[in-house]
Amino acid sequence: MLVQPEVNLLDLGGPVQVFDAATGLGAGYRLEYVSQAAQVASAQGLGLAGLGPLPATGPGDLVLIPGPRLGEPGPEGLVPAAVLEWLRAAAGCGARLVSVCSGAVALGEAGLLDGRRCTTHWSLIDRLRRCYPAARMRDAVLYVHDGPISTSAGISAGIDLALSLVERDHGPALTAAVARELVVYLRRDGSGGQISPYLEHRSHLNSAVHRVQDHLAQHLDAPHTLADLAGVAHLSPRGLSRAFTAAIGITPLEYQQRLRLERAATLLAETDLTVDAVSARCGFRDGRHLRRLFKARYGLPPSQSRLAATR
Repeated sequence: MLVQPEVNLLDLGGPVQVFDAATGLGAGYRLEYVSQAAQVASAQGLGLAGLGPLPATGPGDLVLIPGPRLGEPGPEGLVPAAVLEWLRAAAGCGARLVSVCSGAVALGEAGLLDGRRCTTHWSLIDRLRRCYPAARMRDAVLYVHDGPISTSAGISAGIDLALSLVERDHGPALTAAVARELVVYLRRDGSGGQISPYLEHRSHLNSAVHRVQDHLAQHLDAPHTLADLAGVAHLSPRGLSRAFTAAIGITPLEYQQRLRLERAATLLAETDLTVDAVSARCGFRDGRHLRRLFKARYGLPPSQSRLAATR
């Protein structure tokens, strides 16, 4: 976490909370707070002390740049030259660089947004377009990934960006658990396809339904009866059906089918497994069963599943 003077607390704290919650659920993140100075004042007046020096970085690292309150350029410009050099070195050695809100300015000053799709706080879009004309600035999105560079819109959008990074690193099931832990909604950036069914239907607070969703995601290849799932939820079968439909609008078994088809689409697009092998891994009776449901869902047979990756 690159902590600059006048950093906005939510730009820093929101993503940090996401990565910390993910670590508590089994992800392997280790958080470090670094800066040019051992102590800085936040934009909201809170002093932040005990910051480490700018370290050497490597391919496994992620550098998060929370947005500072932007003032007039100082003697060294908006961002000190040593910080810009450090960011360029981190990018050069294969680290991922992630900015929240006005943190995109540091990436722009370092020349790391040139030719890349990116975004920032709505009030800064025009300013960054003028300052960094080679950047492909986008508005009306929450966040943008372009190779090893990721950027988000303002303030709370950093939480959405952090959740998307956790999903990339550890998958949708753990990400859904993190969002549930933090009591936040899972949103998509508006620039891509529909959100994964693993993350869809998670913006509710019914813990019994969440338990069943987690159980289904973790045991895709196992058979599940409504009575079995009701036991997981500690409800009657009828009570689970009512709670599930009220919370997400579909039945438990329909939700299970969507998860299985999403997993099947991924395996068919990204592996050399046969349709029969994929059907076994995803809990379908056989390849014929998968073919029928796959075509009904995606409009094409599994033999053309590489097209499904762009659906």
